[in-house]
This record gives sequence, structure tokens and C-alpha cells, in this order.
Amino acid sequence: MTAIQKIIVTGGAGYIGSHACKMLANSGFTPVVVDNLSTGFRWAVQWGELEECDIRDGDKLSQIFERHNPVAVVHFAAKAYVGESVENPDIYYHNNVIGTMSLLDIMHQHDVQRLVFSSTCATYGTPESVPIDESQRQAPINPYGVSKLTAERMMMDYELAYGLRFVALRYFNAAGADPEGEIGEAHDPEHHLIPLVLDVAAERRDQIYVFGTDYDTPDGTCIRDYIHVTDLAEAHVLALNYLLAGGDTQFLNLGNNQGFSVREVIMAAKKITGRNIEMVESTRRSGDPAQLISDSTLANKTLGWTPQLSGIDIQIEDAWRWHMKFHQHN
Repeated sequence: MTAIQKIIVTGGAGYIGSHACKMLANSGFTPVVVDNLSTGFRWAVQWGELEECDIRDGDKLSQIFERHNPVAVVHFAAKAYVGESVENPDIYYHNNVIGTMSLLDIMHQHDVQRLVFSSTCATYGTPESVPIDESQRQAPINPYGVSKLTAERMMMDYELAYGLRFVALRYFNAAGADPEGEIGEAHDPEHHLIPLVLDVAAERRDQIYVFGTDYDTPDGTCIRDYIHVTDLAEAHVLALNYLLAGGDTQFLNLGNNQGFSVREVIMAAKKITGRNIEMVESTRRSGDPAQLISDSTLANKTLGWTPQLSGIDIQIEDAWRWHMKFHQHN
């Protein structure tokens, strides 16, 4: 009989975390979701138990570790909006830095030495060249990126001092929804481009604002590398298996190695939904680089990870199917 391997998943009631929980459960692990439900949803916890807890509450978090005796942690819990981080940096340092430090302390106390960390391409700031590989200088240009880079640095210190081993997955723009339609993106308020565009298509929003049309890109709008949330979830499971098999600490980019502009995303959504999508041009937002495109070669070499749902069309199709289902019932 195979021993149950419990995995603490912080932020497991959120968008990416819930997809990772499904993938973990389907891979033979038992997820234990630790989430304060500030942005996550109870309905998204369909694979494993929910422990309602803020990771900054060290006493409660320690009790959860005591009860479940996890073999590893997958750490998603964080605030994750660039614009909001510029307006309210205090929230980002409290959640993403102090929260991570609390988690690392409890892991150390309970001798849990393996961690998969949800990091971000925002740690690079404005890239020196595109596509971005892991050797590029990390110089974040917004508090969100700074908070995630600080968390990475703390993990490096805990590795040196206490033997922590971790994989930091620096991913680009998560998109899409579970192809089987069980879960998907449902932020409130919503900040991500594709669901905002789909809101306009569904007549839940009047128009989509395009922040900046004068970037040094072919059509003047920002270019981003969109990665299907199911592909991201798979990468977390592969990273976990890598660590459990004795793998060393790694920093890995996750993306599709190709970018789409804001205008291209809107045009693709028009085609897929068959709906009119009104676009309003606006000024640039603070903290937005012109282009962010991944070089994910190292993730492929280290984990054997290759995105399976890489086209923008399939990402929008899955997101649209989920969008219509979710809003019919909410």
C-alpha cells in the first residue's frame, strides 16, 4: 500500500492553486489547501481538505503542519496585481514577504525541506533582451516584483542555513481554464486581460481599456507570453516530483516562448466568441514593461516540461467556455 503523501498548498483556493490541486490529486498526492479565502473561493477546493488560515498566523499554521505532516509545500498564497502593488505596496510586503517568512519559519520548525514556489517574470523588470532566460538580471520595477524577488532571496538564505530545497517557478501570464470545465478564473475584482475582454464579449462590461498604445512593439500595445493554467499546474507537479526525487534548488521560467499583443488578444477573442468587443485606448499604467516573453528551455531540460496547450486560441476558448458556465450560475 502506497503511503499518503500530503502536500500543503497555500493559496490553493485561488485560480492557479486550484488547478494545481486537481493535478496533484490526479498524480497521486493528497493536497491540503491553506487559504484565508481573501481572494480564493470555497467552491474551488474540490481536491483535498480546506484549512482556512492566513499564513501570517504562525500558531494556526503550525497546528496545520502538526495535523497533516506534509512532505512538501506548494506556495501560491500572495497578492498578485502589478497596478495594485504600485498603489498599495504595504499590502504586498505584508502578504508576499512577511507571509512567506512565516511559512518558511513553520516549515523549518516542522522539518519540511521541500518547497515549490509560485514566482513571477515580474522579478526581471524591464528585460535586457527578449526572450528572457534565467540568466537575466533581476531588477523589478514594481512592488509586486520586488516582493516576489525578496521571497526568492529569503528561500536562498533558508537553503544555506537550514537545508531547504526549492524550485522557484517564474511564470509569465496565466490564462485559460480547466479543459474539463470544473474550475477556472473568477477574480473579484478582475484585473487580467483575457477575462476582462470576455466580460465585454458577454456584455457584463461595456468596454476594454488598452493601457498604452505607444510602446515600442509592432502595434504599439504591450506584448505578453500567455501560458495555459493547466500547463502551469503540470509544471508544479513535475517540480514537486523533481524535489522529492532529490533534485537541487532551481529557478525556472514558465512560458510559451511567444508573445501576443493586447490588440492581438482582443482580435482573437472577437473571432472565438463571435461578439463585438469595444476597445478604448488609454494612457500607460505605471510598472508595465513593453514586452515579456519567456525562454523556458531550462524548465524543459530540468523537468521535462513542455506546454501542451500553447496557442492563444485554445486558452481563450477554454476561458470562454468556463466564463459562460460560471456566470450562468453566479
